[in-house]
Amino acid sequence: MRARTARTIFGALAIVIAVIWVFPVYWMVNSSLLPNTTLLSFVPTFVPFGGSLNNFTAALADGEFYAALGMSVSITLIAVFFCLIFAFLGAVAISRFRFRGRKSFIIAVLVVQMLPAEGLFIAQYKMVASVHLLDSVIGVSVIYIAAVVPFTIWMLRGFVAGVPADLEEAAMVDGLSRFGAFMRITFPLLAPGLVASGVYAFLQAWNEFTVALVLLPSEAAQTLPLWLRGFVQASATRETDWGQVMAASTLVAVPVIVFFLIVQGRLTSGLVSGAVKG
Repeated sequence: MRARTARTIFGALAIVIAVIWVFPVYWMVNSSLLPNTTLLSFVPTFVPFGGSLNNFTAALADGEFYAALGMSVSITLIAVFFCLIFAFLGAVAISRFRFRGRKSFIIAVLVVQMLPAEGLFIAQYKMVASVHLLDSVIGVSVIYIAAVVPFTIWMLRGFVAGVPADLEEAAMVDGLSRFGAFMRITFPLLAPGLVASGVYAFLQAWNEFTVALVLLPSEAAQTLPLWLRGFVQASATRETDWGQVMAASTLVAVPVIVFFLIVQGRLTSGLVSGAVKG
């Protein structure tokens, strides 16, 4: 009886926490469907009856949205792709091999995570400007990759270390090369870890604002977070239209939601696997 009561209490508490966590997202979507006059009313509207897509139409009519979308997609895909490659190789190196400087490399990976991003802005700006890559996809992507790779290496290390090396040795006894044994036996088992690491890299690259603000000074080269800031500022000059702002925010969030829906199965198994292995 006590166990059932405890489960009921914890279940109710979990539902309350979930509602609190989801409510801001729901309120953003709900507000994006309502006119500004309704949003400014003292009586909140929790269900958008009579709402419309006019706010989305206004946000999409902004000529800079599609350019910013293309910039964000390009930077994110490049950052995620190369981050996973470099992090995967680094994780395999420190998990499967013993070499001079291995411990120093691991410590360096951890120390890099302790550096505040704001303290690197000046150095990053000068470095990117010196090779004439300001306002470019490559310049921002390189900085994103360098920022995300250390933590991703540490994340993947637990997955690689959790796969017994004996499996590869058994495959080598059966005639496979070391590389073949790794790719055919170990690599498929690392798929959940790669997905979990890819989600982390995706979120960091897609939502990042401050580095993009420094390295993309031109209004012609903006990521979606920078476009959203400009959209809000433009709206404020004529009295902020919160419906349009919420619609624009929803448009920025939609790709993240879609991405999560696609990989959520693998992500769940990856997080659980990483928690018990390594």
